Amino acid sequence: MSRRPQVEKNHYSDFRLGWYLTGSMHHARFWHTASVLNDGNVLVVAGHDDTRSLNTVEFYDVSIGNWTVVDYLNHARQWHTASVLNNGKVLISGGLGDTDLLNSTELYDPSTGNWTIAEGLNYARRSHTASTLTDGTVLITGGLNSTSYLTIVELYDPSKGNWSIVSDLNNARAYHTATVLTNGQVLVASGLDESGYLNSAELYDPLKDIWSKTGNLNYARQQHTASVLRNGKVLIVGGLGDNGYLKSAELYDPSAGNWTATGDLNTARRWHTASMLSNGTVLVTGGQNYDEYLDTAELYHPSTGSWTLIDNLNDVRKFHTASVLHNGEVLVTGGITDNEKTLNTAELYYYH
Repeated sequence: MSRRPQVEKNHYSDFRLGWYLTGSMHHARFWHTASVLNDGNVLVVAGHDDTRSLNTVEFYDVSIGNWTVVDYLNHARQWHTASVLNNGKVLISGGLGDTDLLNSTELYDPSTGNWTIAEGLNYARRSHTASTLTDGTVLITGGLNSTSYLTIVELYDPSKGNWSIVSDLNNARAYHTATVLTNGQVLVASGLDESGYLNSAELYDPLKDIWSKTGNLNYARQQHTASVLRNGKVLIVGGLGDNGYLKSAELYDPSAGNWTATGDLNTARRWHTASMLSNGTVLVTGGQNYDEYLDTAELYHPSTGSWTLIDNLNDVRKFHTASVLHNGEVLVTGGITDNEKTLNTAELYYYH
């Protein structure tokens, strides 16, 4: 399937705004991961197909816009994390199998196309976060195990191939965000624990192995998104809070350690995606607004703190992924659409 509409070359600029379907995946899926590899291609891993957890893996070739099934994972999983390491390999951590939570991890080697089992996490977990730090290690925070929300944090060292326990979070949480700041520290924001929705945030200093509390968000929320802007501030968008679905967005200023409100979304949503574009805007796609699944997309403009609705996605979707490609385009894959149908479709956003 052609990845771009066939038009005359002198009309090129006319069609590079909006959404265009590209090749469909071989397997419909949601709660999967999508990683942009060092060569610019995309690796989609596992997830769920509305029947079972998946071990299938697919490779998207950006040059021709199609998908190839590659070596399967050793363990089917969903709600896992994926981290691209400095050596180009992809680390898959934890998640939920068909019947149990996983502590297993696996490494994908793009040079061979194979998976190998790596050392397992110390604690099985899902709905956690994974952050690649400036030194190339991977920080796993929070999540859920079979009985509780976790404060336990682990660090993967690719040079040694092992996991070590580091300092605990101040607050157990899942469905939170973890963002690597320009100074190398990690901002963990909001989420959910046994008591309900959280508005707390904390900072991890990798050099000191210390977590410190920082300013509270204006709104408690989970299932939101976080994006680092060009000015170093962090944009938190949407989610689910005490009063329902949120349109609100707020900015964290690392220099001041506080949060300020910015413009509201046009549509409240959770289970959406947020992508930092090369022009400095942030693209938010899809998600859920109460009983409605969304095909709407919006752009955040940091210079004005405002949101603009853009063309709708071709498919309504939540639990999808959005990946910023090396050429600046955004690839959206899978998810759930109307009538709880799982999608194998993929589409590209052009904005040049």
